[in-house]
Amino acid sequence: MIRGVRGAITVTEDSNDQVLQETVRLVQAMIKANDLDPETVASVIISTTSDITSAFPARAVRGLEGWSYVPVMCTHEMNVPGALEKCIRLLMHVNTEKAQQDIQHIYLNKAVHLRPDLVK
Repeated sequence: MIRGVRGAITVTEDSNDQVLQETVRLVQAMIKANDLDPETVASVIISTTSDITSAFPARAVRGLEGWSYVPVMCTHEMNVPGALEKCIRLLMHVNTEKAQQDIQHIYLNKAVHLRPDLVK
């Protein structure tokens, strides 16, 4: 069965290094919390707020060991007034037998405000 694993993180500045480093940090936390193996990941969609333009976060994911063949795509979030700034969001489509309530969604930095009900 395919389940969605969500994650989000914010950066303090739109720089190549910070976007890539924080994306790696988020993905590694998602991997650890859900015991993920890249062979079980069908695809990853990454969105960024429109104020992030310095790097493709997908590059960070593809650079992880074993992840070079996982399909990853970047896009921009809707530009909604008052929305959280400098935010990177991920949706992994994962093959798993886990129940929906057993999936651990990860929200880091200011992104904890997106889904406080899921932050542990």
